[in-house]
Amino acid sequence: MTKKVAIMKGDGIGPEIVDAMTGILKECNLQAEMIFCDAGSEQWEKNGRKDVSYIPDSTMKTLEEVDACFKGPTTTIPVPGAPRSVAVTLRQKFELFSNIRPVKTFKRLTPNRNVNFVCFREATEGLYTGVETQLNDDTAIAIRKISRKGCARFMDSALDWAKRYELNKVVAITKRNILKKTDGLFFEEVQNSLKNYPDIGLEEIYIDNMAQQLVINPEQFNNSVLVSTNLFMDIISELASGIVGSIGLIYSSNMGKDYAMFEAAHGSAPSFKGQNKVNPTATVLAGAWMADYLGEKDIRDAIFGATEQIINEGKYVTFDIGGDATTTQMSEQITNLAKTNLRK
Repeated sequence: MTKKVAIMKGDGIGPEIVDAMTGILKECNLQAEMIFCDAGSEQWEKNGRKDVSYIPDSTMKTLEEVDACFKGPTTTIPVPGAPRSVAVTLRQKFELFSNIRPVKTFKRLTPNRNVNFVCFREATEGLYTGVETQLNDDTAIAIRKISRKGCARFMDSALDWAKRYELNKVVAITKRNILKKTDGLFFEEVQNSLKNYPDIGLEEIYIDNMAQQLVINPEQFNNSVLVSTNLFMDIISELASGIVGSIGLIYSSNMGKDYAMFEAAHGSAPSFKGQNKVNPTATVLAGAWMADYLGEKDIRDAIFGATEQIINEGKYVTFDIGGDATTTQMSEQITNLAKTNLRK
């Protein structure tokens, strides 16, 4: 049976980089059926702000019927009463408890750095549950929910990754000296999960020190899985992205037990909309990863190899990584090289 994937182009630069990604997949003869649907604040605004979600009912129905989905960058309007972000909505709807961001440097962009680790972020709990209340005119509070079930299933996926890619250490990022109950529970479950993995080491680092260590010596975390709660890893994975040279290079997935959402790590960058100048790499690599998830690993390998070669050659790359190529030009070069890789 042909697998199906829903594609949401998103807001701002989303449509142009998603078009680049889907174009490459089509040229590489992706067998899965791509179904395009709307989501994001632009369509919400266009429809008169009537919906309670950035995701229309018709899109949600499609999402429920496919094997996976791709989310282009979307804008979340930061005012009370506006809908919850598309990403958070889908993570909670489909229980996509692991947000995964591989962090790997490219030789040309960071010749003095050689970084290769993966960030695992618990994506359904913590402060991102969005449970807040106004106690009085002067005070508001937010609830940080951490559960054993949530931590255990998250750690299972992180350790599956470590085993698959032969990584030898888990780095747990907490603030357990202050958040004794919530981070205490999280760290207990990290320890419990490792009982069946005697060959994998464990290191705990407090969030403030972790930020410093990533700046000073990120290579110390090579061959490691970095794990943390929702907000902490959101921040740390963004910092880690800066080591690579551009947020435009960082791709990610959100995975549950039987469903996955793929996306670039960056936002919708509305100031660059329609200029055909932004880096398509993160979206292209996320799309290639999606192809692998759908059972077409050869396409993933071909696109990853092509993208790395194009970036390291430096001739057809966008402004953020030292070139002057357009989004279209860089995408075309990746396409041509990926097709060549597939024929080998």
